[in-house]
Amino acid sequence: MAFKYGIDHLDLTKVLQIANNKLKAIINEEAKCKIITSRKKVNSIIQKGKAVYGINTGFGPLCDVQISSKETNLLQKNLLITHAVGVGENIDKQLSKIMMICKVHALCQGFSGVRLKLIERIIYFIENDLLPAVPKQGSVGASGDLAPLSHLFLPLIGEGDFWVENKIIPAKEILQEHHLEPLELHAKEGLGLINGTQFILAHTILGLSKMKYLLDLADVSGAMSIEGYKGSASPFKEALHSIRPYKGSLHVAKRMRMLFKNSQNITSHEDCERVQDPYSMRCIPQVHGASRNAFYHLKELAEIEMNSVTDNPIILSETEAISGGNFHGQPLAMALDYCSIAASELGNIADRRCYLLLEGKYGLPRLLTKSGGLNSGFMIPQYTTAALVTENKSLCFPPSADSIPTSLGQEDHVSMGSISGRKLNQILENLEKIIAIELLYATQSLEFRRPNTFSEIIEENYKIIRKKVDKLEDDRLLKDDINNMIQLVKTQQIIVK
Repeated sequence: MAFKYGIDHLDLTKVLQIANNKLKAIINEEAKCKIITSRKKVNSIIQKGKAVYGINTGFGPLCDVQISSKETNLLQKNLLITHAVGVGENIDKQLSKIMMICKVHALCQGFSGVRLKLIERIIYFIENDLLPAVPKQGSVGASGDLAPLSHLFLPLIGEGDFWVENKIIPAKEILQEHHLEPLELHAKEGLGLINGTQFILAHTILGLSKMKYLLDLADVSGAMSIEGYKGSASPFKEALHSIRPYKGSLHVAKRMRMLFKNSQNITSHEDCERVQDPYSMRCIPQVHGASRNAFYHLKELAEIEMNSVTDNPIILSETEAISGGNFHGQPLAMALDYCSIAASELGNIADRRCYLLLEGKYGLPRLLTKSGGLNSGFMIPQYTTAALVTENKSLCFPPSADSIPTSLGQEDHVSMGSISGRKLNQILENLEKIIAIELLYATQSLEFRRPNTFSEIIEENYKIIRKKVDKLEDDRLLKDDINNMIQLVKTQQIIVK
């Protein structure tokens, strides 16, 4: 069944399915009616000649300058051209596609006053993977993501660039190949396209999709480290967490019990004299759980944003167009910064577990090698995790705590949410590498617990990892091992259930 733009509820799963060409998305008759009705309201406003921001006035501090009906189309074209001032490398192509999907869903709700023809052209881009090149930098996150959205929609008017495989090609050339004429923007359309939070939102969606797997993977790598360390499973008992019932902690504790199910290694030392394990092992539900709580919060807000209208002004009737602030990125920006801390902490605690596995306690050899001295074993990869953890900490400064006025003070408080979204994804990329190294360490530590066996899921992951990385006997170049582990993580081949 096809997803209906502007009618159905968009969520994290559906937006990624549409982006990956696994779910068809359409404009049905109900949505078309809403779009056409909204456009009629704009035309009525134009005919009446009353000054309405963005329809027949200038923008930002020029909102007090009224534009003649003859010049309204040029006004909208100039808006895209003048606001396309992004700099830096281009964002990932998938992000451009997600931005267009989210924008179409918002426009189809019938509050933006753009023509059906315009929306159908964007859908053509989506369905044919015509993905505009959008620079990473330049948005302050209110009036939405002006610069990146301007770059995203320049190809509609025959300007800007598309990605073609891994090359940047002028939009004019690609439009000609597809026998498409550049569109002329009509009143309100330029503003409807570039006002909005779709750049922030796309980074949020991509970040959430990565973080969902990494949260589960962190539990797996933590469980494998505990097995290698011969740590205790008692800190994960339901009775303990039911008396402090945070949603994230309860979920992680349940997962840890699943990850230790039928582990011979865990039961083999139940009566040992050790009283407790270090925090990085026994506090996994509390720490990983807190990160999950941040994830839950951001996911809830992102799904509200996916189904919201965030341009300006909002067209309510033939006589009422509200110039408000739905384009302000603060609701997502603050939660993105919270999630950045949450993701960073997953790496912080994983690094500590790596360190513990090197200490040479409870039957493990120092540096996870039996021939230390001549061999350094796994001494040095923990330097890498330490560096990555500190880099992530340095990325945790919250951009949403900052604001620099723009537009001659008309936009005197901005969210900087675009930076928040980009930084979350940087932190998650580093986290992938940190967890990959913990998995490398944990798998090596399991070798010293044989012939004991582990849970089914840990045994399966042991086999997956050993197909890519051999047990370390004597020193060898570890770069390839680390890269192989990172690839397993990035492609989500480690089983997390």
